[in-house]
Amino acid sequence: MLRVVFMGTPEFAVPTLAGIVAAGHQVVAAYTQPPRPAGRGLDARKAAVHRFADRAGIPVRTPQTLKAGDARQMFADLEADVAVVVAYGLILPQPVLAAPRFGGLNLHASALPRWRGAAPIQRAVMAGDAATAATVMRMDQGLDTGPICLEEPVAIGPDMTAGELHDLLSQQGAGLMVRALALLEQGALRSTPQPAAGATYAAKIDKGETAIDFSRPARSVHNHIRGLSPAPGAWLELATGGGKRERIRVLRSAVVDGAGPAGTVLDGLLTVACGEGAVRLLELQRGGKRPMPAAEFLRGCPIAPGTRV
Repeated sequence: MLRVVFMGTPEFAVPTLAGIVAAGHQVVAAYTQPPRPAGRGLDARKAAVHRFADRAGIPVRTPQTLKAGDARQMFADLEADVAVVVAYGLILPQPVLAAPRFGGLNLHASALPRWRGAAPIQRAVMAGDAATAATVMRMDQGLDTGPICLEEPVAIGPDMTAGELHDLLSQQGAGLMVRALALLEQGALRSTPQPAAGATYAAKIDKGETAIDFSRPARSVHNHIRGLSPAPGAWLELATGGGKRERIRVLRSAVVDGAGPAGTVLDGLLTVACGEGAVRLLELQRGGKRPMPAAEFLRGCPIAPGTRV
């Protein structure tokens, strides 16, 4: 069995850590982001990997940086065979990458070299990609540029949300990493350099790009909505009474037939005209409320045909 340092933070990384533990490898430490203020009380909350590691009895480390000499030495002192990195959130300096006997393996949620960077799942859905992949690669100093060890294609359905794809890739990626570690232990893990062509960058989602632009074609609007669902959520503004405009998150939609001025509600089913075609809004969420189907939303917030959103 291998001595593994696991480095990850969000819920996406937990199935991989769980799979490594179940496979019998010795996880000598889990590195994760420090607890952050969360919730209404802004109490410090441990990351998902931190909580799992606590339950599993794995020592947890939460350095702010790995650039300091003492942090590097503490990492080297673990005498790990391999570092497994899944959505960790910190850059690993070369001395850290070089410390484990077999270096570092990273699980990335895209068919590299497409969608290198912070938000590969959301960007793939927003772009309307029909497929992506879970990929295990050897780590180097570049941003998701290391050679590919294993890759498992995943289809993206035309109505699949980023949240659904996230969960699928999280589970499939976990199995893929366990396979990679088995091959590594046997001395049989091979890698192939990434193709030079086709590289794209998956920039972190900015709040300024989450508003729905109904002047775009319906398919593009639909991809935007599902690519940001459930978080951070695409949104529109709607006059809900008293002259005030309320921001409403849209979590699901469908492309339908329809025409009219962009942003106009066309019927009592919340069909909204786009620059080309129309989308029907299927699931919405008001501030502080739970997500609800359009029919339930309309009972509490009637929207007449002809309304501009």
